[in-house]
Amino acid sequence: MQESINMKLQGQIVDIENKRIYKGEITFENGKIVSIEEKDHDVKHYILPGFVDAHIHIESSMLVPSEFARIAVKHGTVATVSDPHEIANVLGVPGVEFMIENGKEVPFKFNFGAPSCVPATNFESAGAKIDAQDIKELLQNQDIKYLAEMMNYPGVIFDDEEVLKKIVWAKHFNKPVDGHAPGVRGEDLTKYIKAGISTDHECFTFDEALEKLQKGMKILIREGSAAKNFDALIDLLPEYYEDMMFCSDDKHPDDLIVGHINQLCARGVSKDVDVFKVLQAACVNPVKHYDLNVGLLSIGDAADFIVVENLTNFKTLKTYIDGKLVYTKGESLIKSVPFKNLNNFNCQKKLVTDFKVESLAKKIKVIEALEGQLITNEIIAEATVEKGNLISNTKKDVLKMTVVNRYQNQKPAFAFIKNFGLKEGAIASSVGHDSHNIIAVGVSDEAICKAVNLIIENKGGICAVSDSEESVVPLPVAGIMSDKDGATIGKQYAELDAFAKQLGTELYAPYMTLSFMALLVIPSLKLSDKGLFDGSKFDFTPLEFE
Repeated sequence: MQESINMKLQGQIVDIENKRIYKGEITFENGKIVSIEEKDHDVKHYILPGFVDAHIHIESSMLVPSEFARIAVKHGTVATVSDPHEIANVLGVPGVEFMIENGKEVPFKFNFGAPSCVPATNFESAGAKIDAQDIKELLQNQDIKYLAEMMNYPGVIFDDEEVLKKIVWAKHFNKPVDGHAPGVRGEDLTKYIKAGISTDHECFTFDEALEKLQKGMKILIREGSAAKNFDALIDLLPEYYEDMMFCSDDKHPDDLIVGHINQLCARGVSKDVDVFKVLQAACVNPVKHYDLNVGLLSIGDAADFIVVENLTNFKTLKTYIDGKLVYTKGESLIKSVPFKNLNNFNCQKKLVTDFKVESLAKKIKVIEALEGQLITNEIIAEATVEKGNLISNTKKDVLKMTVVNRYQNQKPAFAFIKNFGLKEGAIASSVGHDSHNIIAVGVSDEAICKAVNLIIENKGGICAVSDSEESVVPLPVAGIMSDKDGATIGKQYAELDAFAKQLGTELYAPYMTLSFMALLVIPSLKLSDKGLFDGSKFDFTPLEFE
């Protein structure tokens, strides 16, 4: 790793806040910028502050933080605002501590929050619980920068005492509170904001985001592997550029290898949004909102900046963090570090008969998965019954889905889902937001059982099975992350994704979409290990439709 003593760098300096680009030279010593001078030269490359992902669950990359950093710097990302909510639902506070400590092993600026909703709801079985007292202790830690997304928006709106205590502690320690309020509008939204919620990354329409902006929220434009809201929200950026940021939320490893926040900058500029406004959202606003120790290309700042080829595709040539060169010439200079695997996986293998759903119903409620969205629809479909057992109907693309408690032995829960399109076999995963139980969908009970047991055998992972073949990517770290490097897991994931598509699914990211089918805090119809759940009414609902 190259040290930063008496380093000088020339280029076209991008002064975002003053909306100015000029030829200049930056001098940095011992990790800090000591001077920025206008200086004539022939260097055409641009120097600008590094990109910040304003909301991401590192775990969704299936990489531990140190391995995530090795890839992210290739795209000019120098920092993240990271919610360790996923590992916290599996392991509790020790999981959060693992993420912080592993992140400290590499030169990258992870900024972790205190997970506010563990478990996310009382309608599912998680592996741990984080209460208001735990939140208080976490927020006292200087490594915890904010109270992470308050998913339990009904708890805020209906004055749940435990929920409000968590927000009070964030205010006490003067740390921001992140929001999560899909579809919340009107008086409910006003009350949610007045409670102290400062951001939202769940807007899926222009009008929803506009109302939230007008009421004082910061809005994040999200473009992850499954949830994609860029096109719906980008037209707000020209007017509200001081109050918007870019985020991934959840990004799978194959997508991360291709690009990160740099992709959103390129898309914004391609839509004729002023480049300074795009970069304000990508670089400046997260640093100011969360009070991050990330440099913004000013004298005295940390020497966090990137060199890019141009301001259209933002191809990164070099990345510096605290004055250290961490990426150059197509190579990440961050090295892999050793770590111990933590996990919480305690269920036994299942029998095919465990996946039988006894019913003589004529009609059933069906989850309609939507491409590019976390929300789902509820539709009514004719039931397919064989020998008193509800089964998948591949012709109508109404497939059986299950969620299996991975923390203890319990009877599987069931639903039916449309738009996965499998014609053969099954896919399964132990990445099932938010509690990370096993979730699977398939064309038959036999295939579903085979896929679920493959996950159990590996104590976590994602898999696909056909009549003659099976493939699994083990995720031994909390059952949601790999212990491999990014290139390896990216290749394994891409191959598994291709196998799943050979089975018939046409979803862009079937495993990411699958993982959100157990996410109860996003309407409308979802499935937990305890049963079918109506997110609009925030209560369980019967599978059979009368």
